[in-house]
Amino acid sequence: MTKTKGQIGVTTENIFPVIKKFLYSDHEIFLRELVANAVDATQKLKAIAGKGELKGELGETTIHIEANDKKNTLTITDRGIGMTAEEIDKYINQIAFSSAGEFLEKYKDQLDSIIGHFGLGFYSAFMVSKKVEIESLSYKEGSKGVKWSCDGSPEFTMEECKKEDRGTKITLYLDDDSKEFATKQKVEELLNKYCKFMPVKIAFGKETEWKDGKNVETDKDKIINDSEPLWAKTPSEIKDEEYLDFYRKLYPMKEDPLFWIHLNVDYPFNLTGILYFPKIKDRMDVSKNRIQLYCNQMFVTDQVENIVPEFLTLLYGVIDSPDIPLNVSRSYLQADSNVKKISTYITKKVADRLEEISKDKKEEFESKWDNLKLFIEYGMLTDEKFCERAMKFALFKTTDGKFLGYEDFGKLIEKEQKDKDKKVVYLYATDAVAQYQWIEAAKAKGYQVLLFDSQLDSHFVNLLETKIKDSRFARVDSDSIDNLIQKEDAKKPQLKEGEELDLEYAFAAVLPEEGRYTLQAENMGENAAPMLLTQNEFMRRYKEMSALGGGMNFYGEMPDSYTIKLNVENPLVKKIIAEKDEQTEEKAKDIKAQIANVQDALDLIDKDTKDKKNEDIPQEMKDKRDKLNSTLNSLRDQKRELMREFGRSNTLLKQITDLALLSNGMLKGKQLSEFVSRSLSLLK
Repeated sequence: MTKTKGQIGVTTENIFPVIKKFLYSDHEIFLRELVANAVDATQKLKAIAGKGELKGELGETTIHIEANDKKNTLTITDRGIGMTAEEIDKYINQIAFSSAGEFLEKYKDQLDSIIGHFGLGFYSAFMVSKKVEIESLSYKEGSKGVKWSCDGSPEFTMEECKKEDRGTKITLYLDDDSKEFATKQKVEELLNKYCKFMPVKIAFGKETEWKDGKNVETDKDKIINDSEPLWAKTPSEIKDEEYLDFYRKLYPMKEDPLFWIHLNVDYPFNLTGILYFPKIKDRMDVSKNRIQLYCNQMFVTDQVENIVPEFLTLLYGVIDSPDIPLNVSRSYLQADSNVKKISTYITKKVADRLEEISKDKKEEFESKWDNLKLFIEYGMLTDEKFCERAMKFALFKTTDGKFLGYEDFGKLIEKEQKDKDKKVVYLYATDAVAQYQWIEAAKAKGYQVLLFDSQLDSHFVNLLETKIKDSRFARVDSDSIDNLIQKEDAKKPQLKEGEELDLEYAFAAVLPEEGRYTLQAENMGENAAPMLLTQNEFMRRYKEMSALGGGMNFYGEMPDSYTIKLNVENPLVKKIIAEKDEQTEEKAKDIKAQIANVQDALDLIDKDTKDKKNEDIPQEMKDKRDKLNSTLNSLRDQKRELMREFGRSNTLLKQITDLALLSNGMLKGKQLSEFVSRSLSLLK
């Protein structure tokens, strides 16, 4: 053929597929596309040979990559199907016209897969090149070599060339700002990232051997890929050690996984892969996006959040499917029916595997529960279908280290832990050491206490309350044990009028300033603790959810609120009340009388002005009312300060308060030091 010149055909009709596929944010993707085309060409040739249409021997089919940092070039050479001049004109000069579709139809029985769409990926070369050359010789008998060249403009040249070897050689003359792609280190990095499992052998450089005290190159090609990865093999033929070796190959520095799932489906979509359950401890600082997505063994991405449910992004491993659309927008992925089917399938397979292990290997499942718990809770919180399945195999762990399924645990406690409102109360602790006294108080009543020690549990207990009928979850230190599981209406202690408020002032005076305190006088028995500091279950739970990013930030901004549970049947509390009366009664009595007089005067004004509009009330009466209110507030402040002064001066009151703080981990710094000194002096 004679040398020809022309313009590449780019039309409105065929340019949009190019835009969709090749608006890459990262230019390095070009090497993946060119190697994928070389793999396709080789796979096509194997299909033709399998059908008996190839004249001559198939021979060696290894793809060779060569980088020359001196000439600033990169070449990709295959011994695949090759192209004639007519085919180059059709598939290269007419952008976005793909040969893959028609070829697949013709050779669908022989060809396992076609990675890309030949003719499209090729043009990614121009993202890094100032000039690209193709030298190709078709496998067809009587074909002549063709050389095609283009400098990135719509103009190209095409001419006959001497090429004796079947296949295609693509040479990239790299841009000045893309010279790194001609270095051995960078090319090795990209091949390892994108091509390490491609289904045709890929050679880059030579093997080395130790000789005369140094590494020297041999004549043997260095094959950089495993063309038969583990996930492409039949599961029944794979040993456990092979699964572990493959995991170590993918994640060299990670602990061995708990177990794995081998995915293998060919209808209604094609999907293979291996998913590993990593060891997840008690924190959410786990690595996401460890699942690698492949398309016919070509690496695509490790950003799989739109392909698998959110909670499955905690898993590690590989998914390979030709049915997932590549290089398109997230919204397209989310709407794609195949992606939805694949996501549903993977979720089901994970649930199947977990349920299978929980039944067939119960002891193993229990032993791995602490590492699985966070993953399963995350799944139950974010995926309704998985939650339905997980309710059957998820476990509760008690503070005694026992494991029970949800249904079995419910049966265990349904009689003893049912309150007066017929709700079964699930008690739980978040820290078995810090909440030891509360746990022991519950166990003394014959109650079971669960251990909820993951950071998701504040969200998770809300979910469980909606899933487990007639249930209520309460943290074991959120109230006295008799209040947490009330069997009958509690009897309020008999106190003098206003005494509960006086005691609240007295105790609040020695409590940390960071917080709000409300006192509740209760009958808890003379042998029970004199004082407990508790946090409202609802408020504490929602503050924790807010801290974890639960979307309720207003709870996180609120100060901590505590309830002072004062056991008025305890002898120490009785003594404190008696000392309060003895030391403050005379002053309090006088203030109380003054308050009563002022209140009486205010009541008279209110009675006289009850039916009058504000503008009809004489100014003199308004001034008198304002003065009385000011006096009343001042008297109340005096009463409050009187009680606060008593609280600050009473050693016994401070001691039982500090004990309550200590049991909650709230006694620190100066206050802790004073408590130790006071305790030592009391022992003398």
